[in-house]
Amino acid sequence: MNTKKLCLLLLFIFSFSILRIQAQESSKTNISLKDYIEQIEIEYSVSFSFIDDTIEDINILKPTSKLKLLALLDYLSANTNLEFNAIDDRFIIIRKISKEEKPHLQQLEEVIVTNYLTSGVSKTITNTIKVSPEDFGILPGLLEPDPMQSILALPGIISVDELVSDINIRGGTHDENLILWNGIKMYQSGHFFGMISAFNPYLTKDINISKNGTSVRYGDGVSGLIDMRSNNSINNEFKAGLGTNLVNVDGFLKLPLSKKTELQLSARKGITDLISTPTYNQYFDRIFEDSNFRNNLNQNNNYSNEESFDFYDISSRILYDITKKDKLRVNFISIYNDLNYSELSNGNSISNSELQQKSLAFGLDYFRTINKDVTVSAQVYYSTYDLSGINSDVQNNQRITQENEVEDLGIRLNLSKSVDDRLKLYTGYQFNEVGVNNFEDISNPTFRRIEKQFNRTHSIYGEAEFTSKYRKTYIRLGIRTNYIEQFSRFYTEPRISFSQKLSNALRLEILGEFKSQSISQIIDLQQDFLGIEKRRWLQANDENIPLIESQQISAGLHYNKNRLLISVEPFFKNVEGITTRSQGFQNQFQFANTIGKYTITGLDVLVNKQFHKFSTWISYSLHNNTYEFDNLNNGISFPNNKDVRHALSLATTYTENRFKLALGVNWHTGRPTTLPTNINNTSGGIITYNDPNSSRVNEYLRADFSANYNFKINSTKAVLGLSVWNIFDRDNTINTYFTRDNNNAIRQIDNSSLGITPNLSFRVAF
Repeated sequence: MNTKKLCLLLLFIFSFSILRIQAQESSKTNISLKDYIEQIEIEYSVSFSFIDDTIEDINILKPTSKLKLLALLDYLSANTNLEFNAIDDRFIIIRKISKEEKPHLQQLEEVIVTNYLTSGVSKTITNTIKVSPEDFGILPGLLEPDPMQSILALPGIISVDELVSDINIRGGTHDENLILWNGIKMYQSGHFFGMISAFNPYLTKDINISKNGTSVRYGDGVSGLIDMRSNNSINNEFKAGLGTNLVNVDGFLKLPLSKKTELQLSARKGITDLISTPTYNQYFDRIFEDSNFRNNLNQNNNYSNEESFDFYDISSRILYDITKKDKLRVNFISIYNDLNYSELSNGNSISNSELQQKSLAFGLDYFRTINKDVTVSAQVYYSTYDLSGINSDVQNNQRITQENEVEDLGIRLNLSKSVDDRLKLYTGYQFNEVGVNNFEDISNPTFRRIEKQFNRTHSIYGEAEFTSKYRKTYIRLGIRTNYIEQFSRFYTEPRISFSQKLSNALRLEILGEFKSQSISQIIDLQQDFLGIEKRRWLQANDENIPLIESQQISAGLHYNKNRLLISVEPFFKNVEGITTRSQGFQNQFQFANTIGKYTITGLDVLVNKQFHKFSTWISYSLHNNTYEFDNLNNGISFPNNKDVRHALSLATTYTENRFKLALGVNWHTGRPTTLPTNINNTSGGIITYNDPNSSRVNEYLRADFSANYNFKINSTKAVLGLSVWNIFDRDNTINTYFTRDNNNAIRQIDNSSLGITPNLSFRVAF
């Protein structure tokens, strides 16, 4: 059965299942409070703030007629045993009614735009985008609130390779993003070498994304911040969930061990080593189409192959409230990918190659409330990343062993003080000791290389955060100073985040930041690590690999009224200290090793209109991203490898009680490529190229669909989901480069996008 027929079959099964479930539940007239709140936010242009567990499992009968807002809040309070407190004409706080008042009220971060794209995606007054998986609605092509895939729907963020291990925030490379899991820096973000996120969404409470104006509490990440946080509160309620799709099975658990202690645990395991599904086959073809062993098979028809692939991740947290003022949190995560590949001749194995990618991290957090105005926190973490490969080449009688290992020890100390209700002060210290090891051993000809790099960084920072009385003005000013021991040098980074409410519907923001980072990824050879995961981490050495530094400024106007959002953000970003080896050139600069910079000017636009049951948005990005290397191209600037000049996405979501549907289209201009001067030239063994990145691959166009249905099996909540990526099976070329074959003829290599890819999921929650 081909993939298209399977998609139709899955769609039929999904539709039939929903109709049957709806028929069984047709007599039920109640609506979940969570769904009703989403409708109220759209209809009354208000925003609710609450702890997710507060409204969990609460259903309500909708009023028979439309009520004024205050009357509606009274109705909700009378029928839910919850308090609905309107702090102004727009923001409403929900909390449980209790006979005993809490010792202090939890301050919830103010949201200025709810349903930024869909439910669970919001923009805060601090000018960050927050994705809340527990409240997540639906996005085209996604079955689950994947922490890394979901942010690709935001304007200004794209992956030119369709990989979550290559997320480009305003034209930057993936290694220029600071990725944190509960405050721990992670050096790996994807399973299946980038096809899906390595982080389980069902124990992730919030994902905060910052493209500019980042708080000085964060170092590294000259292009962007992706900060994933788990639930940090103990609610003494048991929760668990299980799910499966055509790629993996997973489960999570929240288990109260005592009134002061809670265990959070999640695990995910690929089913790819047990069963070959259409989804797996599409992922496999996409990732391994340009690998060493696929190229070997194409050139030698006498060989066949066998491969096996497996992945898993495990994360756990222990929450311990020592006292009302003292809290302890223990975090652990393990991520693992394993590929084994064998070449066979006449059914007999003649070689075996393998590739492993794994991360392991451990963190300890301590929080103390000194008094109602002063809090302190401390964190110690240890994070490791290891990429190892063994490539057996029978034709050349060669065996290559490679390894790239990162070890990061981090310490953070933070102090915050509330001067009054409007002014807060933050200060802190951060220490990082990062070691990088690179190992390479080649059997023929005999070659062995061992490189060890080591660096210590000390950082101090201070920040002031001011919010005016009526919350019309917000400003955060901070400065961070880094001292790098190996360079014996100080680097100072000022940052600003400013927001001013010009009217009830219009808000102005101005953001700016200086950033630096001392570790980045480079590509030595395109054939490294079987040609699959080619990038390796390296430390800056202040010589051929300098410290990367960036400067960025942006302004924004946001209009939000009558369920219409119009957001316009022009920006300018300059990143210095990049190397040719970090950019992945596959043209005349593939083996160059020089230092340069890139500059990007751009405009990000978002228009979102919400109707009663629909949310429709269109986002557009105009980016002009150029390189400048003094020693290349006569010092003349040329397009960046990630220069996607125009990017457009159009999507709509529909929500009807328990049913959610999303349909979307993504289009962007092709990425730059470099063509040979004479495609038929076969002499000399050297390819002569035109000007660098003077051509482009064809434009990219993809349509996606997804749907899910929430229902109950007795008292157990369940979700049935279906998604189809690239509905029309369009063959998009995402990269083109040229090489010579064994006959010294130029061969054009076209890397294709993911074809039509169905996925079906089923989840239950207890």
